[in-house]
Amino acid sequence: MPLAGNRAPATTSPVRTLRREVGLIGLLWASVGSIIGSGWLYGAKNAVMAAGPAALIAWIIGALAIALLALVHAELGSMFPVAGGVARYPHYAFGGVVGISFGWFSWLASATTAPIEVEAMIGYAGHWQWAQGFLHSDQTLTPSGLAVAVVLMAVFVAVNFFGVRLLAHTNSTATWWKVAIPLLAIFVLALSHFDGGNFTSHGFAPFGVKGILGAISSSGIIFALLGFEQAIQLSGESRNPKRDIPRATIGSVAIGATIYLLLQVVFIGALPTSSMAKGWAALDFPGISGPFAGLATVLGLGWLAWVLYIDAIASPGGTALIYTTGTSRISYALSRNGYAPKVFQATTRRDVPWFGLAASFLTGVVCFLPFPSWQQLVGFITSASILMYAGTPLAYGVLRDRLPDHARPYRLPAGPVLAPLSFVVASLIIYWSGWDTLWRLGLAIVLGYLLLGSYCVYTRIKHRANGTRLAWKSAQWLPVYLLGMGMISWEGGFGVGAQNNLPLGWDLAAVTALSLTVYYWARKTGLPAADIELTIHDIARADEEPAALAEPH
Repeated sequence: MPLAGNRAPATTSPVRTLRREVGLIGLLWASVGSIIGSGWLYGAKNAVMAAGPAALIAWIIGALAIALLALVHAELGSMFPVAGGVARYPHYAFGGVVGISFGWFSWLASATTAPIEVEAMIGYAGHWQWAQGFLHSDQTLTPSGLAVAVVLMAVFVAVNFFGVRLLAHTNSTATWWKVAIPLLAIFVLALSHFDGGNFTSHGFAPFGVKGILGAISSSGIIFALLGFEQAIQLSGESRNPKRDIPRATIGSVAIGATIYLLLQVVFIGALPTSSMAKGWAALDFPGISGPFAGLATVLGLGWLAWVLYIDAIASPGGTALIYTTGTSRISYALSRNGYAPKVFQATTRRDVPWFGLAASFLTGVVCFLPFPSWQQLVGFITSASILMYAGTPLAYGVLRDRLPDHARPYRLPAGPVLAPLSFVVASLIIYWSGWDTLWRLGLAIVLGYLLLGSYCVYTRIKHRANGTRLAWKSAQWLPVYLLGMGMISWEGGFGVGAQNNLPLGWDLAAVTALSLTVYYWARKTGLPAADIELTIHDIARADEEPAALAEPH
């Protein structure tokens, strides 16, 4: 993520506020459109190969976990309707060091999602002869495939430049399609071929509890369910955020989880007996690289297969489009918080954060290099996203304690119980991603500290107005949490390279104990109420009265 530069091109205006033009349907569809992406094209196949028919249990656990996190986000989203909201709550509660950390996690998770959707589009396009040269046999991009991926990223950025109103309309139209096609597949597969014996013929849970838990993170279940936060990221452009943000956040999870669970049911039921002859881990049938379309072809539903191949372009494309938007809004929020140069606040005449979009494009292109296939990106993005989500329950606990009388259009029932529980659940999902994913995420975290941390220190030394209070004391629990999760993952049994020194059960207990300790520690060390109110006031004032860039228009 480039952090250099502080001048806008002549075609842009000075830094301006974002327009509040998005209604409930636009917000709801922004989140649903993010949830229904490439996950539905691959998730059911990968989950059943990892857990057998017990993948249904994994989907239910994953849906409950995401719903729990969404409920916590809904309260804070309605309290603080600001652009890039998820990146800002830890900043309110803990100050700069924690804010920098979770702001980076938010940006990292969002910026790496559009590339994975592009990978999915190219992967399914391999069905057509003209696109077969885009992938190597190991599903990595060829030079021509890389060129196509770069062009697709450029298209998503270009659409964003036309403004949030056109984006909301474009995304809403695409999302109606994205919801309709999975529902069509569910209906047709359930009526044309459904064998209930498939759920038990080779064992319902052939890989046991560990297979179920591993499937939640590594097979794409959590990745598929991610995206509810997009409504929150756009809350700074919502017409009625206090009413619409909770509805869009919670509603999107309910819609997405229902569709994914039904897709898993019909996928298992529609599989031909021969496809599982060697067991679930070796599931195979002609066209399995495009699971649902290939299955439709095997069942003689050629027309449905063609519809699904078309959807494999439209569905991930819509998700990539909205995540490109979300990434630019997070960049905008990070700059507002003082973590990144003010150029990230620069907007076009349509009030689009142009520099954030440029950074999103460049990051997407870089992601095609070290993570050149869909499956390689899933675990990384899942971990980064859940780490991003984990900051909100921590901020929630502090804000409930310090600001008990602050207006809450939506109040989370049983919040003192559900908030720490949601943090434990987030930590478990991170752990289930496996050591081979988490050590890579650790390197990305270090990179973020080098980039954003060095900028913040620089602004403090120079006494710049865009600087931020670091509040080291409020961050004392953070290194314990990050290093502790890394140590448990290393000693545990999930992922390549893990040492298997912690038996299943003891490892889950260790993660739970660490999470609860950190939750109440963080809750105790959060900023005082006066400092939180001052931070909220300063950010709100900055959002309403933006400063000009070095080169005025």
